[in-house]
Amino acid sequence: MKNIKIEMTQQELVLAITLMSDQLFRREFIDPKMPGYKGDPAEVAMGKELVLRLKSAIRLAADSPAEPASKRHPNHSSFNTNGIRDAV
Repeated sequence: MKNIKIEMTQQELVLAITLMSDQLFRREFIDPKMPGYKGDPAEVAMGKELVLRLKSAIRLAADSPAEPASKRHPNHSSFNTNGIRDAV
């Protein structure tokens, strides 16, 4: 299996983890009730392991004393804590 590396902010990673957790819940508890659903328990288990690894990465990042400077372009606008885009 080929490894892929991506860069994302801690906030982006938290959002991705939340979305993955929601999708895993759906695949485990909601989708099986749909007619004709064919689930893959191994895929759900792999998803759960991935979410745990990502949560661990968040904890490690939160414990690190200094975060590296952002490698994003200076004109890249981000979102503040209220979900509103920061000034450009």
